[in-house]
Amino acid sequence: MSEPLLTIAAGLPLIAAVVLLVGALWPATKAMPVVWVIAVVIAATAWQLPVRWIAAATMWGVLLATEILWIVFGALVLLYTLQRAGAIAHIASGFASISSDHRVQTILIGFFLTTFLTGVAGFGTPAAIVAPLLVSLGFPALAAVIVALLGHAIATTFGAVGVPIRPGVADAIGSITGVSATEATAFAADVSGLAAAYHLLPGLCIPLVTVSMLVYFFGDVTDRSLAAVRPIMPLALFAGVAFIIPFVAAAVLIGPEFPSIIAPMIGGGVTVAALRRGMFHPEDEWRLPEPEAWPDAWKTSVDSGRPAASGSGVATDGGASMSLVRAWLPYLILVVLLIVTRTFTPIGAILTDITLFAPVWSDIFGTTITNGVEWAFAPGTWLILTALAAIPLYGLSGGDVRQALGDAKTTVADPAVALVFIIGTVGILLHSGQYPGAPGETSMMLTLANGIGGTLNGVYSLVVAPIGVIGTFVTGSVMVSNVTFSALQYELAGELSLSQTHVIAAQAAAGGMGNAISVHNVIAALATVGLVGEEGKVIRLNLIPVVAYTLVVAILLTITATIG
Repeated sequence: MSEPLLTIAAGLPLIAAVVLLVGALWPATKAMPVVWVIAVVIAATAWQLPVRWIAAATMWGVLLATEILWIVFGALVLLYTLQRAGAIAHIASGFASISSDHRVQTILIGFFLTTFLTGVAGFGTPAAIVAPLLVSLGFPALAAVIVALLGHAIATTFGAVGVPIRPGVADAIGSITGVSATEATAFAADVSGLAAAYHLLPGLCIPLVTVSMLVYFFGDVTDRSLAAVRPIMPLALFAGVAFIIPFVAAAVLIGPEFPSIIAPMIGGGVTVAALRRGMFHPEDEWRLPEPEAWPDAWKTSVDSGRPAASGSGVATDGGASMSLVRAWLPYLILVVLLIVTRTFTPIGAILTDITLFAPVWSDIFGTTITNGVEWAFAPGTWLILTALAAIPLYGLSGGDVRQALGDAKTTVADPAVALVFIIGTVGILLHSGQYPGAPGETSMMLTLANGIGGTLNGVYSLVVAPIGVIGTFVTGSVMVSNVTFSALQYELAGELSLSQTHVIAAQAAAGGMGNAISVHNVIAALATVGLVGEEGKVIRLNLIPVVAYTLVVAILLTITATIG
């Protein structure tokens, strides 16, 4: 088979994913198994892989998916445990009590709370939790979804405790022939700092952009204007700076697990302290129009504007007398546990060096493919332990605990199916070249990289960021996007003599913004406020800041792409 035909064949699984998810609007749970079957057929025919090699490559993906799902499950167990206790609702009400100005609430809840929930839970939960909270504060349902999706977007670059970078980027790069696990881990650490740096300038404007979207599209139904943005600009820019400085510092100095946890805690704390001292308060309180003036497209299915879904995931009982310190305490415990168990500590070294804590399956099914599950080192373990510590802290009953576990299992079920098949597909794309009979002993991913590199040479730096956005838009996850495209971007950057670190960092940064228009996340958020079916409106409006942000990242990468 000629090289052009091999390139087309290698790209068919990814093309199928885009067509099925975006064109046919199939759910990922239905599309990803089909994509895997296509990858299997191409691997067996064009790449002549035996069944055991295909099975081994798929099993590599299953092991990686298992580790990621353990993290997701732990994050959801902790989140739902705190919801049952009323801690999440209390944290939100603490923010809302500071000001009744909807612009201020957008910054405190629509930005800081959503970014924090991204860091500790991620995977679509922040917008699904915050949107109903905003509706209860008088936001139109459509506005609440747009604000929640846009507000949390940049934090998804690091997602739930760093999953998109490690294991996302690290494992994808580590699977490339000639790149050791140690080199991949070090590479992911470099990507972490650079990805945050790409957010440095545009990221500090996100609170202002989010408020501007609210004011312009929902402030006045008869006369759209940005006039109400001017009084809130000092607070919005202050909040952006207060967030972005610890965001970048945590990514550079500590690692990908902490930026989306530490930055909203520090930034939100500093912003709240400034407001309590009377700083940055707009002179006049600004409120959204009353529900009677809302167009039908803004409204939830309940006339009062309250969320229609009783299962919105926000506890309304309990926690009434809870102090904010007590409400935040489990997350403070989690931050401490994660820090003391990272690789730069003695405990972290033990958890990654001892086989019992990090079992490895070498030569899977008699091939040269190897992978494992670092179950003790993975943040999922410490998320579960934090949830267990919260049970006596809040005096939760056995029924509360069973409900939290049940909700977590239900929520993780659909992503599990999609994740296993998409990462199994990536495993085939990455490891197909290790089989001695493969064409030129080159993997499907590298073949695709070589073909695209030859076509886009000279302009490739301009399409890296859009690929990151499209990857997240299609897969619904920065982590899955990174697993899917990082190896491809790495190989392409090498082919084109561009900085591989800068290229993948830009992909991850832009991929975060893709969450604001991801079909999966949009559907999940709309479902919590009774507006399913309005996906087009949300995507169309949020596409405005997403395109602008992506353009900025693309320009920054073009300037820095030749840095070694």
